[in-house]
Amino acid sequence: MAGTAATEFSTQAKLERARAASSLVAQLSTEQKNDLLREIANALEIHAPQILRANAQDIASSGLSGSMRDRLLLTPERIREMANAVRDVAALPDPANELIDKWTRPNGLRIRKVRVPLGVVGIVYESRPNVTVDAAVLALKAGNAVVLRGGKEAASSNQVLAEILAGVPGLPVGAIELLDSSTRDTVQQLIRARGVVDVVIPRGGPALISHVIANAVVPVIETGAGNCHIFVDESADLAMAARIVLNAKTQRPSVCNAAEKLVVHSMIASAFVPSIVKQLAAAGVELRGDEEACRLSSGIKPATNQDWGEEYLRLCMAIRIVTSLDDAIEHINRYSTKHSEAIITTDESQAHKFLRLVDSAAVYWNASTRFTDGGEFGFGAEMGVSTQKLHCRGPFALKELTSTKYQIIGSGQTRQ
Repeated sequence: MAGTAATEFSTQAKLERARAASSLVAQLSTEQKNDLLREIANALEIHAPQILRANAQDIASSGLSGSMRDRLLLTPERIREMANAVRDVAALPDPANELIDKWTRPNGLRIRKVRVPLGVVGIVYESRPNVTVDAAVLALKAGNAVVLRGGKEAASSNQVLAEILAGVPGLPVGAIELLDSSTRDTVQQLIRARGVVDVVIPRGGPALISHVIANAVVPVIETGAGNCHIFVDESADLAMAARIVLNAKTQRPSVCNAAEKLVVHSMIASAFVPSIVKQLAAAGVELRGDEEACRLSSGIKPATNQDWGEEYLRLCMAIRIVTSLDDAIEHINRYSTKHSEAIITTDESQAHKFLRLVDSAAVYWNASTRFTDGGEFGFGAEMGVSTQKLHCRGPFALKELTSTKYQIIGSGQTRQ
């Protein structure tokens, strides 16, 4: 009980420090925030050996393999990428205090709508230490304090990263807080800290996200799993389709924007499926499919009903044959997690129908789903990919880490 009480006290103290720091961070000028971000980027590179040692400890003790190990792994190149992403954020326009609109009422009241920081942003995430950096720098640039609760698999990496970030001279104490990941109690305290924490963002697997949504009393911005689809239409350039499918499935299969399902029009299935199965199998991909797909290639195992809704996060892909664009859209909207979907076609009318009717956060025409990413969209980095429809949808970064308020300037007006 003593250990539990100590953990509760420590967590509450950190939440209160973040609350106090949020008003100080909101007062920082754009130049001050950008200077801090550049110092953070430099510090990450300077302390790269320390970060790598901590990460090696996490890797050794995690017991993870395959795609889950890849999510946890840091390398010199990935640390350089993190540092450069921080510099990219520093170079972006500052959303805080941005004037969105203004107008004057007939009674002379001048009304301005401006962006303002959210305040204290909490993020609960799993074994991706790069999220520690992305979340902290985006929150800082938008004028927020951030409370981080990473996964226990990355505890050493996150601790070192948080110390480096919070230790940059000039950053208000409490602006970046890291909670203990050895107990689930800290998640509960974070998501129930209404009045102290302004919003919580869960980033991870379906179980984590569902738990936060079901138990939070703090407002939640949901990031979703990525059961992403590619539909190869009857008019598709098949060579292009093959390049896109291979990239979307194999370039980094452990991430949420990797393609998990391939939907193929029946008119070109006999020409495309055997070829793409051979190419995917050569890349180490396990193939599953419906009855028609299995008939077209011996390299495909029969899919179960569970396959169509599963996010594999590994070198596995399921193939579905459909007879029309409408069937493809119906299948995708039924099983998708509303993350990212693509159509490969040369038919403009088919493409526009797909773009309009597929109900996902990001919908592509003749491009890989792997581009659903804050950096690739020009945001510098991201807090995650939102698959909900309120507040924000898709990769969310600086502007989505703000709210709005109205400033009304009068000259003595009273309401009659």
